[in-house]
Amino acid sequence: MSACDAFGHVRDSRRRQSPRRPFHRPLLFAAALCALGAAGWAAEGGAPNPAPGLVGIEEKLGGRVPLDLTFRDEYGNPIELGDIIACPTILALVYYNCPNVCDLLLTGIAGMIRGLDAEPGKDYRVIAVSIDENETPADARRAKRISLETIERPFPPEDWRFLTGDRLAIERLADSVGFRFARRDGGFDHPVSIMFLAPDGKVTHYIYGADFLPADVKLSLLSARQGTVAPTIAGFLRFCFRTDPASHRLVFATLRVVGSTTILLTLSFAAYLVLSGRRRGKRIGGRDGGRSGHSP
Repeated sequence: MSACDAFGHVRDSRRRQSPRRPFHRPLLFAAALCALGAAGWAAEGGAPNPAPGLVGIEEKLGGRVPLDLTFRDEYGNPIELGDIIACPTILALVYYNCPNVCDLLLTGIAGMIRGLDAEPGKDYRVIAVSIDENETPADARRAKRISLETIERPFPPEDWRFLTGDRLAIERLADSVGFRFARRDGGFDHPVSIMFLAPDGKVTHYIYGADFLPADVKLSLLSARQGTVAPTIAGFLRFCFRTDPASHRLVFATLRVVGSTTILLTLSFAAYLVLSGRRRGKRIGGRDGGRSGHSP
């Protein structure tokens, strides 16, 4: 083999090896970005499902509320849930002296009722239950009066009940629907949601927030009547939003979403670099092989 040929083969060998080298640094850079994104995600709360003990909703679709739980009605009379959950039921866990978001939720329910083309007592019933064991039937009566007035049309009082109860009953009911709340500064941190129950107490659907479309509610009530579970986009909402402890409102989880998007884009870019590098290496190797076959 001539010196020229030997030099040519050395040069070709270097050329065949060279495509592998440029990808080390981009991959390390991608790994660093992934680590930063993961750290940001963790700082904003990590996984979309709430950790044990945190405020939020852990959906328990298909589960059942204990119908033997006893609460007090607006006049202090004992009443079992099974006596009033006799048709599709909308359940709202609130507390009547809440300074902000509970009023919004009850007002939202009143507005929903106003535009709902369904017969109360037959097609649906609403039950509000206080999560504060210190609230009284007088608090319930006041909240009921304001809520019924907000509907701005006649509504059967017996089809929107406002209940209070002891701590054990409240905790059992909240746990049965995955409603996690915590006492804070004389009030409560809690999620904002309504739950739909079938006549047998089965949890069939959740709607989040305090604004409701009558059409969505009607479909949810139909599912409750049939006893069929209607999954929600709660996982997506928990991932993209978090509950602000101060305002009790949903806020966009910027760091979590940006960090996760960075991870996805970085991994996609790294995969592109690796795959395109392999294709380039094969093309160069093929050309070099062809040249070597024609060497004198």
